[in-house]
Amino acid sequence: MALTIISLIKQVPLPSEMRMGDDGLMDRTKAKSIINIDCQFGLEAGMQLKKKYPGARMIVCSMGPGSFETALKTAISMGYEEAYLLSDRKLGGSDTYATGLAISTMLKTLGFSKDAKEPFVVLAGRQTSDGDTAHVPSQVAECLGIPQATFVERIEPNNDGTITARRIIEGGYQMLKLPMPCVISFTPTGIKPRKPSLAGAIKARHLDISVKSVEDIHLPTKYIGLSGSPTIVAAVQNIESDRPPVVMSTGSNEEQIVDSLIENIKKGGNTLVKKETKEKKAADSTGFEVIDRRGDNRGILTWAEVVKGQIARPSLELLTPARHLADQLGNDTRITTVLIGKNVKNLAQTLFEHGSDEVVLVEDDKLEEYLILPFSEVITQIIRYRKPEVALFAATTAGRELAPRIGMKTGSGVTADCTGLEMGDYVDRKNKQVIRPILHSRRPTYGESKLATILGFVYPQISTARAGTFAVPERQKGRTGKIVEFTPELKESEFVAQIMETVRGEGGLASLFEADIIVSGGRGTVGDELKLVKDLAQALKDKGLRAEWACSRVVVDEGYAEYARQIGQTGKTVRPKIYVAIGISGAIQHIAGIKEAGKIVAIDHNPKTNIFRHADFGICGEYHDIVPELIERVKTGFTFGI
Repeated sequence: MALTIISLIKQVPLPSEMRMGDDGLMDRTKAKSIINIDCQFGLEAGMQLKKKYPGARMIVCSMGPGSFETALKTAISMGYEEAYLLSDRKLGGSDTYATGLAISTMLKTLGFSKDAKEPFVVLAGRQTSDGDTAHVPSQVAECLGIPQATFVERIEPNNDGTITARRIIEGGYQMLKLPMPCVISFTPTGIKPRKPSLAGAIKARHLDISVKSVEDIHLPTKYIGLSGSPTIVAAVQNIESDRPPVVMSTGSNEEQIVDSLIENIKKGGNTLVKKETKEKKAADSTGFEVIDRRGDNRGILTWAEVVKGQIARPSLELLTPARHLADQLGNDTRITTVLIGKNVKNLAQTLFEHGSDEVVLVEDDKLEEYLILPFSEVITQIIRYRKPEVALFAATTAGRELAPRIGMKTGSGVTADCTGLEMGDYVDRKNKQVIRPILHSRRPTYGESKLATILGFVYPQISTARAGTFAVPERQKGRTGKIVEFTPELKESEFVAQIMETVRGEGGLASLFEADIIVSGGRGTVGDELKLVKDLAQALKDKGLRAEWACSRVVVDEGYAEYARQIGQTGKTVRPKIYVAIGISGAIQHIAGIKEAGKIVAIDHNPKTNIFRHADFGICGEYHDIVPELIERVKTGFTFGI
């Protein structure tokens, strides 16, 4: 089989070197750059696939300025053979929608489409560190009209020309069988990327990168750059800790130190002194004409993900910002929730009691379990029929691949992984207009160091909300709503990908979201394989508390825990009453997952570690000394103030 393996990569700035410009946006011009980490795992997956197909054609592609040739030459030195760079000033300002369209158009120009005579596979990283959206793989797949698998750890080629992919899902993993051509994006938990070889480096030095312009790929400029982007970054601001200074425990031994912690928790800790901020001038004061661009689009639409016969908690959380937006819009704005599956009608009542006004029900035996192709087509058909002004998805593994594929189908921009959603204005000073209402989607970016505000100008405005950020709305027992049955038109081609196996562990996502206390271990706890971390969590459970154990990313990467236990930007966002971080350095990506916790207790032997800058209470001490003492105190009644 004459297979072509195509890897998409991006050269990204180091987040630590990013600076904010005078315009409030990020300036990356002086920052050092590397190949995006996730993309490196995609590159390695391509090299692994070549072992099965030794004669495969190896291509690497990127989109960006001329400086990106450095990254492409690195890929060549790893073993790739051809390199293409889409580079044109006209692409400047492109959002993920315009980027996905441009990259897929270049691939089509090179002869790769769903109608290609020879098979091919497009590999990519799950997401890039400067955006963290995870949009482009789904958007490229939709533009090419081919199946996809995202959040993949491993792939295995089959003798029948298909590929089996192990895909991470909440609480476990899924085995998918995909026909080629297809798009696959990889997490940084796959096979570690190889280093460039000397022979490869020599080859890369003499290889000419094929640089393509917008004219070369025959893409009209109205579809790219700022003018072709459905979304814009309206503002970027630094993320600052919203916790008061940590209260450190004192003492000459572990007994005294734990006594000090108990006393500090009883006192309640320090108080946060908030800085005064200047209020922005109201849009009404501009004197500009107020424009409403919604047309016939009205209402809020959400998707209810069904897992093990129940509505997934993140989908219920979604109803909190949905209700907030509906109240801001007024005029009896309704919340409509799409419910898809087999024999799921009874779940509509749960949605009504948590805030949905209407449920669009799609029941089909073939839709019993989530699959990206049919589900994206079903929801797109509903959007075209109902015309909502806002569509919200939970940022689960399913939601994060579903929303951008739907966005590409509807021509809408998508804002990923939001932690804040508000209706507001956009002041268009060039045209002297105020656009109202418009969705302000706020999301952390650049390694969780910045908070970006994204605006969408094509309806529906689509956003995904970070799981664990919003509370589940209080249940109103007996509340009802309207059920509307919908029958979509689906082709057999929507079912070309097959689910071979789904494995979900006990606990995992649900138990971490519902826990009042989470005891989490980092690199400093792997010496005993997190035994004391688990023992402390169990001691709290034995006292009748809702407690669970978790970990940081490094613990998962080193094989000591399953992905379902991982907390942080690439894991889960949790909101327990108490979060106990043990041996965790406090990387900003981990802090992103715990900032909603009521109180944070940090234990580490390094007094200068970053976790203490984000904790309410701290203990500087050795893991093997402090945790056994804590366990004994829990057995005698200490429960961290709960």
